[in-house]
Amino acid sequence: MKLTGAEIIIECLKEQDVNVVFGYPGGAALNIYDALYKHQNEIKHYLTSHEQHASHAADGFARASGKVGVVFTTSGPGATNIVTGIATAYMDSVPVVAITGQVPTNLLGKDSFQEVDITGITMPITKHNFIVKDVNTLADTIRRAFEIAQSGRPGPVLVDVCKDVTAQYAEYEKKEPKKIRKNVLATKEEIEKAIELINASERPFICSGGGVISSEASEELIEFAEKINAPVATTLMGVGGFPSTHPNYTGLVGMHGTRASNYAVSHCDLLIAIGARFSDRVISKVDKFAPNAKIIHIDIDPAEIDKNVSTDIALIGDVKQILKILVENVQKKTNTDWIEMIYEWKKNYPLSYPQDGKLHPQYVVERISALTNNDAIITTEVGQNQIWAAQFYKYQRPRQFISSGGLGTMGYGFGAAIGAKIARPDKVVIDIAGDGSFRMNCGELATAVHYNIPVIVALLNNGVLGMVRQWQDLFYGKRFSQTTLDRPPDFVKLADAYGALGIRVTSPDEVDRAILKALEAGRPTVIDFVIDKDEKALPIVPPGAPIDEIID
Repeated sequence: MKLTGAEIIIECLKEQDVNVVFGYPGGAALNIYDALYKHQNEIKHYLTSHEQHASHAADGFARASGKVGVVFTTSGPGATNIVTGIATAYMDSVPVVAITGQVPTNLLGKDSFQEVDITGITMPITKHNFIVKDVNTLADTIRRAFEIAQSGRPGPVLVDVCKDVTAQYAEYEKKEPKKIRKNVLATKEEIEKAIELINASERPFICSGGGVISSEASEELIEFAEKINAPVATTLMGVGGFPSTHPNYTGLVGMHGTRASNYAVSHCDLLIAIGARFSDRVISKVDKFAPNAKIIHIDIDPAEIDKNVSTDIALIGDVKQILKILVENVQKKTNTDWIEMIYEWKKNYPLSYPQDGKLHPQYVVERISALTNNDAIITTEVGQNQIWAAQFYKYQRPRQFISSGGLGTMGYGFGAAIGAKIARPDKVVIDIAGDGSFRMNCGELATAVHYNIPVIVALLNNGVLGMVRQWQDLFYGKRFSQTTLDRPPDFVKLADAYGALGIRVTSPDEVDRAILKALEAGRPTVIDFVIDKDEKALPIVPPGAPIDEIID
């Protein structure tokens, strides 16, 4: 049958079982939105207040569901406004497909109204991107975009479609999506060598990253860690891939890692990195990282091998499949002395904060965890709020902690929370935010209220750009340059103005009552927790120091 290009886009989305998109219309996307109007009972569109947060919502939807998130925008500024969202997804390996309108083909390259080379702009931050100038190639391009976004190491793909293409007709025939293959590229010899190293190790240690979550390998990781009796730390992106309450869990590793995790890296004889990319926030001083250890690196992306840390054995392929092989073949270990040392470090150096009767953000996160039975989906903004959320909530499963790790995008969490709640309406979704980040995305209260999306913003409000101020305090001689936010708004009044519920908390005895009220409200809620401006996200490793040199 013959359909317009715009109708082909909608039909291709239906092929991929897409029933949710986020976006913002404009001139170059009018035909796409007109086609969407005719299929609004099959594909629900969420209109956000800003295109950037539409892209974050698509990202949050993908992270919470494991499916591909989809975002629509128009050309020019509509497209450039999602660049930050695309880069966020790219750095954290999140499958997102962005479909942007473009000026007609006869106006390309002529500085036309709202024309921008969005494929050129996003080339470094997408797995692949396309500009479609021929309606006859459109369907296969959309299908290819979804395949690329999901295959191998996931990531964002952009499809830029010229406006005349969306109006032209072409033959369309429905096709089933290609099955995404989960391959193991590591050789038999490499796997056998890794098994030898694991069996010979007396002090094995596992560093679990976001790849464990992407490959749905959490159960295999638990089984593997228990069989070799290894302690497990996670990177920020790996939080939730291994249960926080498991006795072998040691917490975060790296710049904001626990002493137990960072000491374990420094004393282990075998470091097994699984689906982690050895970022600078994990390794810090390279020549002092895991100085006594052989290193096994398991990852789906060959480009990550030996990029930041030299490894002894690399096992390239799908983490889930490789862990299954290792579980079947490695010897069961006891490692009694090593595990006892780990438990001693955990006991002697727990995460803590002052017990002085004041309202501390760590206490707030602990109470959120307890009052949600450790079962909520937590999104975060970026900064101190992000670290406190990662440290003090007791995560039990993958896709429960959603945060911008690689790019560190302030303003990410609220849009991501909206996307996550739409993906998982059965779960409580809470954005643990800082006031600096919330200023960047508070306009999305309009989105949450309009669609009655009952997300909760737990605002850890210290009146400053907390993490930047912390660095100024610790490393810049207390020169607090441009980090004090001594200005409006009143966040409770702001919530009320948008039609959301606003609650202010200034003391510990108000915390539980406020959280329970928000949970019972069944509508968008902002809880303004007023905390001290000099709260610190600790522990922290000074930049460039070995990871066992810790300030806490």
